[in-house]
Amino acid sequence: MAEQQLRKILYVEDEPDIQVVARLALENLGGFTVKVCSSGKEALEEGPSFDPDLILMDVMMPELDGPSTFLAMREIASLQNKPAVFMTAKVQPQEIAEYKRIGAVAVISKPFDPTTLADEIRDIWQKSFLQKG
Repeated sequence: MAEQQLRKILYVEDEPDIQVVARLALENLGGFTVKVCSSGKEALEEGPSFDPDLILMDVMMPELDGPSTFLAMREIASLQNKPAVFMTAKVQPQEIAEYKRIGAVAVISKPFDPTTLADEIRDIWQKSFLQKG
């Protein structure tokens, strides 16, 4: 299977300051098209029409947290096979194991380095295709 190009990222994050930094890093340094959603509910509503290549998601959000949002996305046909990455400060080994158990391909710890975020996402993307192949 030929590797698909990573172009579009659905980014789910409730903190406006973090949204701005991550979006700038991914768009300006990475060249990605980024759709930012401020809640899990918004991501579930707008994600299918955006048709992302990858989902990048915070864990701790009000109302619908990242893992709950991710599991709900797995019920939506157009999102169910999209690789998902959690970006969180909750990175204890047992927490990371749980994110991966439910299907995340990787976990990026917060605070993240904006100068390397796009490259880190690209590396995760390539590894997720190697694991499938």
